[in-house]
Amino acid sequence: MNAPAPIADTPIAEVDAFVGLAAAASVAWRASSIVERGEALRAVADGLDARADDLVELAQRETHLAEGRLRGELRRTTFQLRLFTEVLAEGSWLDARIDHPDADYPMGAPRPDIRRQLEGIGPVLVFAASNFPFAFSVAGGDTASALAAGNAVVLKAHPGHPQLSALTGEIVIAALSAAGAPAGLFTVIHGTDAGVHALRAPQIRAAAFTGSIAGGRALFDIAMSRPEPIPFYGELGSVNPAFVTRSAAASRGAEIAEQFVASVTGSAGQLCTKPGVLFVPRGSGLVDALAAAALPEPAPLLNEDIASGFRRAFERTADHEGVAVLAASPASDGPVPAPALLRADVAAVIADPETLVSEMFGPAALVVEYDEESQLVTAAELLDGQLTATLVADDSDEVARDLLPVLATKAGRVLWNQWPTGVSVTWAQQHGGPYPATTAVGTTSVGTAAMTRFLRPVAYQNVPDALLPEALRDANPLGIPRRVDGVLTV
Repeated sequence: MNAPAPIADTPIAEVDAFVGLAAAASVAWRASSIVERGEALRAVADGLDARADDLVELAQRETHLAEGRLRGELRRTTFQLRLFTEVLAEGSWLDARIDHPDADYPMGAPRPDIRRQLEGIGPVLVFAASNFPFAFSVAGGDTASALAAGNAVVLKAHPGHPQLSALTGEIVIAALSAAGAPAGLFTVIHGTDAGVHALRAPQIRAAAFTGSIAGGRALFDIAMSRPEPIPFYGELGSVNPAFVTRSAAASRGAEIAEQFVASVTGSAGQLCTKPGVLFVPRGSGLVDALAAAALPEPAPLLNEDIASGFRRAFERTADHEGVAVLAASPASDGPVPAPALLRADVAAVIADPETLVSEMFGPAALVVEYDEESQLVTAAELLDGQLTATLVADDSDEVARDLLPVLATKAGRVLWNQWPTGVSVTWAQQHGGPYPATTAVGTTSVGTAAMTRFLRPVAYQNVPDALLPEALRDANPLGIPRRVDGVLTV
């Protein structure tokens, strides 16, 4: 596995300069109009599209991901940038509320004139991810949502694709400059020390991260231990359990096996929503179908750190006394990690969920056999927080009535007869969940609601109309939805 050409770590003095520029840029950017922000985001999307061939070629060299996967991911990246321009214009993200004065307010005292909206939180530090070199990296969802919310971004590049990060950063900076955005609105830094130093900088007001539990938790602890703690939005780890009922296994077992294998091994299993544990009924034939499934050939993982981490996680699970190999590639002994399925009994999982329901970030999963469907509820109640949980069932399955509510307490997204890999960028999307899936259970890192992470509420009391932000003026010059005296007006 060839390592990408490194880029020198950003000197600490330069990090301080970038953070200072970001602080000044945030002030100017927060005061910019919705139209100006939208035009800038659209310019970034256009700039990335114009350099698609260069970006994809470089990404292939640094990440080992296939061209088709990378081109699709780049389309997703520019799509979400343009989607946020629509979000900005629609205006409900401001959550504008107006309470006019009321001398007879039933609280027992007159109500003053109070007006409230959401505003940019300030400079945001984004830690880029390795497994999505476009969509969760330099110009990915964290950057797009933070910029849309009115904040400058300091982007800490991932060492897994440094040259791609540098080129993407150049394109983003050039596009923002051409659109008239303030200098320093977006900068890229390299190196672990540079990222930690920026996280401690008092001007940084929030941070976002996608990566491992260990790395994310270390950064979260730094953010919380600052003299002034800041929000830290970390997406850390998830097993994404899937549960198959007996009736579903009986009616479409072969189809379930095929789809599960495809979901586990897609992108060599390096997706945060990959289903890592599948609960199946004993004696249904589904285990036999999975054992006979054709596993893809081994493929290089993103980098050696991920490959070695996968080996350790796989061996930890495989070495458990209650686990056996169900299916493995003939090349599983080679230098490149190979796809594999492991097998265990539900009793072993219930006895030791910490070991057996743990993330293997790569092309492997654990298949768990159960006897009674009530055991599915018992197992679900033992789960840690997850990004997703899947139920493969028929509408008439009684266990669904008990299992779905439990899964809703454990995961940010609950799926019915669909697989969790593939996270559509939509208005209703939720990509988050209880810890350790994320460090902020009430937020999402995908979809239009991702903006709310980088906004904070400000109330204006008795401020003259002409001095108010446009969203709170009586005439509603932006034409946006608002709640006026408790009544939603559209």
